[in-house]
Amino acid sequence: MYYCFIFHFSTESNIVSPESSVSEEPVFVDKAAVGKLTDGLISHYLPDLQNSKQALQELTQNQVILLDTLEQEITKFRECNSSLDINSLFTEAKYYHNKLVNIRKEMMMLHEKTTKLKKRALKLQQQRQKEALEKEQQREKELERERQLIAKPAKRT
Repeated sequence: MYYCFIFHFSTESNIVSPESSVSEEPVFVDKAAVGKLTDGLISHYLPDLQNSKQALQELTQNQVILLDTLEQEITKFRECNSSLDINSLFTEAKYYHNKLVNIRKEMMMLHEKTTKLKKRALKLQQQRQKEALEKEQQREKELERERQLIAKPAKRT
């Protein structure tokens, strides 16, 4: 059979009154015995409690270290992600640089073509002017020749 006792200590007397589920009789306990029992109980459980306290402190310190390490790793991952963003920016910059280089080449090619076309147009214009001048000179020669062929009245003397 299991008994449950609850003791009420009184500082004025050496009487301890237990509360029992079985009987209501008062039990007398000596203060020295209570002190020895208390010391025994403390000496029995105190080393385990101190070891538990030490283990909890170590666990807490380890948790703090782990949290710091985790925070550092998170920071590294963020930096890594930002470097990936930087890499994509560099890739995009390279793409647009190549595009600009191609546009520049195309502009230079178009400039060369327009320069050649201008030279050709100038030559054609000069040639047409020369032909027009030659036609004009030919026409003037023909007109002069016709004037010379027209009969002139002889002068009477």
